[in-house]
Amino acid sequence: MLGTIEALVDGRPADVGHTRQRCVLAVLLMNANRAVSVDELVDRVWGDRTPQRVKGTLYGYLSRLRQALAPEVRIVRRPGGYLLEVDPLSVDVHRFRDLIASARTVDGEQAAVLMLQALELWRGEPFATVDAPWFCDLRQALERERFSAELDRTDIQLQCGLHDELLPALTGLVGQHPLDERLAGQFVLALYRSGRSADALAGYQNIRQRLAEELGIDPGPLLQQLHQRILTGDPALALPAPTRGSRSGSGTFVPTPRQLPPCPSWFVGRNQQLAELDKILDLSDDSRGSSVITVIGGSAGIGKTRLVLHWAHQNVDRFPDGQLYVDLRGFDPAQEPVAPAVAVRGFLDALGVESGSVPLDAQAQIGLYRSLVQGRRMLIVLDNAANAEQAAALLPGNAHCTVLVTSRRRLAGLASAHGARLLTLDVLADSEGRNLLAHHLGRDRVATEPEAVSALLEHCAGLPLAISVVGARAATHSDFPLTVLAEELKDESARLDALDAGDLTASVRAAFTVSYHALTAGAAEVFRLLGLAPGPEIGHDAVGSLVARPVSGARTALRELENAHLAQQTVPGRYRLHDLTRLFAAEQARDEQADVSDEAMLRLVDFSVHTAHRAAELLDPHRDSIRLAAARPGVVHRELDDHDAALAWFTSEHPVLISTIDLAVTLGRDLQICQLAWALETFFDYRGHWHDWTTSQLIALDAAERLGDRPWKAATHRSLGSVHTQTGRLDDGHAHFRRSLDLYGLLGDRVGQAHCHRGLGWVCHQRGRQRDALDHAEQALTLYRQTGHRIGQARALNNVGWLHITLGDYRAALQYCVQAVDLNREIGDRHGEAGAWDSLGYAHHHLTEYGNAIDCYRRALELDRRSGDRYGETEILCHLADTHLAAADLEAARRTWRRALEIAEEIGHPSTADLRAKLGGLPNPAGAED
Repeated sequence: MLGTIEALVDGRPADVGHTRQRCVLAVLLMNANRAVSVDELVDRVWGDRTPQRVKGTLYGYLSRLRQALAPEVRIVRRPGGYLLEVDPLSVDVHRFRDLIASARTVDGEQAAVLMLQALELWRGEPFATVDAPWFCDLRQALERERFSAELDRTDIQLQCGLHDELLPALTGLVGQHPLDERLAGQFVLALYRSGRSADALAGYQNIRQRLAEELGIDPGPLLQQLHQRILTGDPALALPAPTRGSRSGSGTFVPTPRQLPPCPSWFVGRNQQLAELDKILDLSDDSRGSSVITVIGGSAGIGKTRLVLHWAHQNVDRFPDGQLYVDLRGFDPAQEPVAPAVAVRGFLDALGVESGSVPLDAQAQIGLYRSLVQGRRMLIVLDNAANAEQAAALLPGNAHCTVLVTSRRRLAGLASAHGARLLTLDVLADSEGRNLLAHHLGRDRVATEPEAVSALLEHCAGLPLAISVVGARAATHSDFPLTVLAEELKDESARLDALDAGDLTASVRAAFTVSYHALTAGAAEVFRLLGLAPGPEIGHDAVGSLVARPVSGARTALRELENAHLAQQTVPGRYRLHDLTRLFAAEQARDEQADVSDEAMLRLVDFSVHTAHRAAELLDPHRDSIRLAAARPGVVHRELDDHDAALAWFTSEHPVLISTIDLAVTLGRDLQICQLAWALETFFDYRGHWHDWTTSQLIALDAAERLGDRPWKAATHRSLGSVHTQTGRLDDGHAHFRRSLDLYGLLGDRVGQAHCHRGLGWVCHQRGRQRDALDHAEQALTLYRQTGHRIGQARALNNVGWLHITLGDYRAALQYCVQAVDLNREIGDRHGEAGAWDSLGYAHHHLTEYGNAIDCYRRALELDRRSGDRYGETEILCHLADTHLAAADLEAARRTWRRALEIAEEIGHPSTADLRAKLGGLPNPAGAED
């Protein structure tokens, strides 16, 4: 395939048909021994030019290919699609990659030979004459791999002193790739070693100028260091000696291995992590001979290997005795993890141990490896480890080595058993993501379309792999506006398709798939369902309900997901998925039985309703309650002990509960919608979440209408009346209270009617119609007394007292307010008692009994703060400040209004503007500037 698509059977060319049929063969070969779905075959072979009856055509191609390739190659049907059984090393692409990987594990002439063998496999342009989009993208990826291999080979040839022979080829390549810093460095070094120092410096200036003009950046640190070393005539830059190495502790000569893969061509951000790795060198200096081990963890595509290689190349001179590197293939989609014995054998080869001197016993080989690195200052990179056991077998013993391990798992075992430091990578910040896009697209293009760039970065959610795939796709169509790609990524159902560059190393979905397949069955089930769960995060008790398991089982699965970096524990007991990980998890869930997922979501809704109901009763135990049906089997019961626990639960679950209402709408659970909106009302009232209160009740009203349930319609209209009145929308508030009053009248519910009269009295009070307000409050008090509703009586007494204050009858107000305080205290309603003390303070204020007023307000504040009612706290602070001002205590008034304003601004209180005006009207403190 590294040329035209051809096949040999028994050494003779096989008839593999015309171009489309050859493309089918190529797709199967690229995925050797792995099933490819019919849809995937069609998409990759025909792209957007799919003919009619394409599947029939495809089956015909597959049949003819079976005949042409038999008996050496078999194409078989599998549940996941079609699979081509073949030795991967008989396919030129796979053999090329295998040879390159092998070359990067050895040194000198052996590496050069393997590189040459790999490059000689190329017969021309990959998939020549094929123009399908998937093949075009793959062709570009393979060309990049070839170019990287050419640069690796050039490095080896430079080490062997072939700089003169390389100059003609390097001169041509620099012209073809004028912005490639690694190539430029090789060219500059070859010129310098050929005695052309002036030309070398000119070569550096050429690329520096090009980078500045075209990308707006300076050369990277490696190229700058090379330039500086040329300027200072660094003798170490001269041609390296033909034999490099050191003596082991036993006096045996040991070569100096240089196994690091090439330095990444780009790198952005991660300054904090680079600084952490820099500290390792100091730790290594002070380690008294023990190894310093660091595990770099993070999800698939987060940039672990890139970080390690970037840092390693920046600090390569700090490890004069060499660098060992092995890809342990812990999460390789095509190959099994590397056994420690195989990895150690590669290290022994790099350390110059002849095959005849290698012990047969695996433990003896590890012992020999540790002996050879004893006392040497080396860097050992264990990349892509599957687990702690695999990495632990390759750790040096008592040595001056620095060990970097990368893995998608946390590898906490290395920390506990070997003292490893854990360094976890998170997603890129927005500015870092922009820099990464600018690397692919150039700064001008990124600056030209800022809104599209912001959308692209939002859809990539900071994942470097996703941003790189997007950048590479956009770079291939430089004439297309970025808004086209941003619009494609906007569709969540197709976003992972858009983040697939056509090969396993550049596909977000493929990267996640490997991590997903490594999970146990229980953790995989939790992961799938988390993709469907509402809200940005979830608690372990909710997860228990999701999967119908005890919380202990949910915790075990969540720990596995956290260790695999597929979930993040944001605070103890709460977890979230990265946005793209969530899409992938939801994809997997949709592939399972839909009824399983639906039942899980229904359990989650039940969990939310029942727990919110319990929490609401704890916040306001005197509120009229509602009855719930029993929860579904498997729903976990969340224990909440007191008011503070309920308030904390609502605070942490707030955004999740809002999303759960939307989920209940999707599932058609109208009764649960009403119940959950009811349960949230007190919390929203206390915390001033007016928008969420309004939105949830409007959704509940629609649900009540669909149910045809008059009690729920009445309750929802009353709740909407309250929130509209709280926020100053008095016409809407009045209309909803009136509609609720009518419905309660039809139901014969006198308590409900009393509630509505209190609400209507509140509206009238806000409109300045105090006589009408008092009439409604007295009607409410009468109805409460008739029905024996003591909590209603206490609150209505307070309303009547307050309205007497507004009418100037302060002594009568005192009588009602004292009754309200006493009854609330007798009932045990802290919230109602706080309101009554506030009214009592207001009456004393108007009687100019300021000391009594301040005492009442302070009692009210203490009670309201304990209940968590921030709206009520703001009101009381305003009244207290007014009294301080009336008592001529300007500083106390200023302090109190400032505190009231802080809360008002935070919750969106309607009196915010008035508070600012009051503060602005106070005279400046003594000594303050005008």
